[in-house]
Amino acid sequence: MMSHALELRFAWRGMDAEGRPKQGKIIATDTLSARNSLRREGVIVTTLDMLGAAPPPKAKAADVTVFTRQLAGLLRAGLPLAGALELLAGSTTGGGLPRIVRALARDIIRGASFSAALAQHPAVFGALYCQLVSVGEVAGALPAVLARLADDRERAASQRARLRAALTYPVMVLLLSLAITAGLLIGVVPTFKTIFDGFGAALPAPTRFVLALSDGVARAGVPFVVACACAVIVMSRWMKRSPGARETADRVALRLPLAGNLLRSLAVARWSRALGTLLSAGTPLSDAFDSLTHATGNRVFDRATVDIAARLRNGERLAVAMRAAGCFPQDVVQPIAVAEESGSLDAMLLDLATLADRQVDERIGAFASLCEPIVIAVLGALVGGLVIAMYLPIIQLGNVV
Repeated sequence: MMSHALELRFAWRGMDAEGRPKQGKIIATDTLSARNSLRREGVIVTTLDMLGAAPPPKAKAADVTVFTRQLAGLLRAGLPLAGALELLAGSTTGGGLPRIVRALARDIIRGASFSAALAQHPAVFGALYCQLVSVGEVAGALPAVLARLADDRERAASQRARLRAALTYPVMVLLLSLAITAGLLIGVVPTFKTIFDGFGAALPAPTRFVLALSDGVARAGVPFVVACACAVIVMSRWMKRSPGARETADRVALRLPLAGNLLRSLAVARWSRALGTLLSAGTPLSDAFDSLTHATGNRVFDRATVDIAARLRNGERLAVAMRAAGCFPQDVVQPIAVAEESGSLDAMLLDLATLADRQVDERIGAFASLCEPIVIAVLGALVGGLVIAMYLPIIQLGNVV
């Protein structure tokens, strides 16, 4: 295993070229590297104090995608890998990505392979990314592999954005409707209560229910909201720390009436595209599954991937193993069985991924179109129910008079 250079944090004081005092912090592998970096920035260092080990660098997925696209372009232009990385290290912005790129350049200069250097940052470059880069290095097609990786990451990011937008709209409107309802219960309904107290007659059941609900919201609304917020925080932390809880949540999500099929199609598209890409790059089927453990973002499919890999090692066919996993639709398993017989598994997987992507797009559109009338109906029922319940006693009193 290649050892990774420890990065340190330094606090520095110095002057710029015009003699003005400057100070700040910098991360470097040693004192000499820190001084050289500051000198390149035009800083004359007077004091340099080491603060300790630097925290591990992090990078956003979008920044990694841009880096992948830019690196593919530089390599296609004829730049050597180390030179391209050093160029990107000076021009890349965003989080800890410049540190990561500089570390990659250092490892390449020391003689490491690019895939081995990437593997030193597993939180940023996953197993699938490293495996495809390794295949590209061996085949001498690294620029093409990086360009394909960038395409796949951009496609996945676009799908996530559309899915997030489709889910966010109805949730936000429902939260707004609940806030409006709570405002009516707290600010408007008590005014009607003082009017109804002078009627001296029995109120209709809907009106009594709304008055009781208003009284309950006024007395326990704030504690209830605080309790819900605490419950959400506790649940989110528990989900992060418990793999079993996350898998259960993903399993429940796949069974939801509307979103379940959408999430299943999304996971199938990612799984099929990742496996098809690996196979088309020349990776053996048994080795490809080592890089698919976290390819879908759904832990039900991740566990199924592990089970399928074990079945393949025992001599089972891929389609049989997928059918036994129980999470893949039959219209995906059957074409794979045919492709295994004809020897065109990689092409079939990529075709299935394209079809699943199209289904995802159609279901996102249908989901968004269906949510709009449902949200409007719920909002109308909440506000309309309150209005009717409040005016019902007045209407009844008018009929008596």
